[in-house]
Amino acid sequence: MTKTINLTLKIWRQSGPGSKGRMETYLANTISTDMSFLEMLDVVNEQLTLDSKEPIAFDYDCREGICGQCGCVVNGRPHGPESGTTLCQLHMRHFSDGDTLFIEPFRARAFKIVKDLVIDRSPLDKIIQAGGYISANTGGCQDANAILIPQETAEKAMDAAACIGCGACVAACPNASAMLFVSAKVSHLALLPQGRPEAAQRVVSMLRTMDELCFGNCSNERECEAECPKEISIVNIARLNREYIKAGIASTVM
Repeated sequence: MTKTINLTLKIWRQSGPGSKGRMETYLANTISTDMSFLEMLDVVNEQLTLDSKEPIAFDYDCREGICGQCGCVVNGRPHGPESGTTLCQLHMRHFSDGDTLFIEPFRARAFKIVKDLVIDRSPLDKIIQAGGYISANTGGCQDANAILIPQETAEKAMDAAACIGCGACVAACPNASAMLFVSAKVSHLALLPQGRPEAAQRVVSMLRTMDELCFGNCSNERECEAECPKEISIVNIARLNREYIKAGIASTVM
């Protein structure tokens, strides 16, 4: 038998980027514990629509923890209380009947609020555009094993490549730093031979763009690692710092 719970939602509402926001209270009654968090918001929005009220705007796409589009702060934690979980993968069974949930957008100077819980994540795209690419000809599928890569190195690169660019690391950081995100993108390519030709230019350009877009710097608080839904390690930030130092010593891109 499906269990249901009743919740009180305190949700941030903001009509546009230049508007003043406020918290509004909604009741979410008879919510199935089998629902995901986003499905619960869908139910609330259906009722708001029936009541001729403005539905709550929130981001989503795949609803499978892949795209990085969903995400807001639930009771002070990006993506909610469960570790290694995106908001769309968070199920209502992790909450109790009668709970009050405070739901807000990711807060960072670089992330402008578009509406309600929707933020502009395009600054992360601009960081990738600054250096997240390679010029090496990788060939076709049949050439995948042409360059031998140690298993340990390949695993580290794939772990870094798991970053979905959701921005939870930025929202969790007291400095609103994007260092975990940038380090994942830099590590993914720096560890592989195909990524070495642009390695120096990549790390300098991406960090420079991060600063220009008003992200903060890393102060080793580790909130980013704790809240990352893909559990990206801050070991990548150490690798990013090493790549930056090497770029300054071995090249003129600085």
